[in-house]
Amino acid sequence: MKLVASFIFLSFLICISCNTNKSDTKRTASESSGNINSLNIIIENEDWNGMLGEKIRSVFAANVDGLPQQEPLFNLNHIPPSSFSGFARKNRTFFKVELNKTKPKHVFLKDSFARPQTGILVSGNSKIEVANYIGEHANLFIKEFKETEITEQLRRISKSPKDDTPLKENLGVSLLFPTAYRYAKEESNFVWMRKDIKNGSMELTIYEVPINAIENNKDVICNIINIRDSIGKKHIPGPSEGQHMITEEAFAPYINEIKFRGRKAYEVKGTWEVKGAFMAGPFFTYAIKDEAKQHYIIAEGFVFRPSYSKRDQIFEIEAILKSLQFTED
Repeated sequence: MKLVASFIFLSFLICISCNTNKSDTKRTASESSGNINSLNIIIENEDWNGMLGEKIRSVFAANVDGLPQQEPLFNLNHIPPSSFSGFARKNRTFFKVELNKTKPKHVFLKDSFARPQTGILVSGNSKIEVANYIGEHANLFIKEFKETEITEQLRRISKSPKDDTPLKENLGVSLLFPTAYRYAKEESNFVWMRKDIKNGSMELTIYEVPINAIENNKDVICNIINIRDSIGKKHIPGPSEGQHMITEEAFAPYINEIKFRGRKAYEVKGTWEVKGAFMAGPFFTYAIKDEAKQHYIIAEGFVFRPSYSKRDQIFEIEAILKSLQFTED
């Protein structure tokens, strides 16, 4: 009987020890690091310089839609497997390729070496098979990394959030955005926020329009362009009298119908310009349907930063707009 009791007690201690070790591992996992939209690529040097590297670059360094100049989705940092240790493992995102005797497959790796962290391991029997597999699953992989970066961007913003009471009171929505923005205009159905940056500015506008302003006999994209241009004329002037913001006429915006927190919505990316002036830049827009109030909430951001990169600025705007919530929800 004493032997049985001793065995049970010993088993109990082992269980406690195992659970403690697991908890300690979670607690002691180091914090991940890295710039926003920086992606480590773990692959042999020979493969990085060959067809596999070419395929990886074509996927993860593809141009961002809606920007006036060519900029990559991610800044890629190549690391050979033999060097993937220590600090190199702390980057928030990594993409690893392994060649073995299995059919092509992928595995998502969460918080393997740091927290938060997203890794994707793709393996396969041959270089051609793996390259084709990466191409076939490109959208899935990009989506996974992008969601990680959006979450990180919002985490950073949440450290110093701006009071969004004017948005709640005027439009019935909340928004997470930095204190670096200031309120430039507040009306019952239109709010404009601005942020000064080096060599330019970043702007956010939130407003409402009737449902039939977007859902009528014309194409949705034409209606959204007309709405943007009318709002620009009314609220967003250029540097001289008679000038105002419009949607650039030379290039049609990108548009996708999506679900935004369960609501019908449109995501629009394109380029704005100032009519009568040499000013232009990218914009990012959500048009979100509110059935209860029979209107659309238009949440938009745009960047003015001539002759400089704009990817990270428009990405910050996208993250901010994704945080929008209806106060009635």
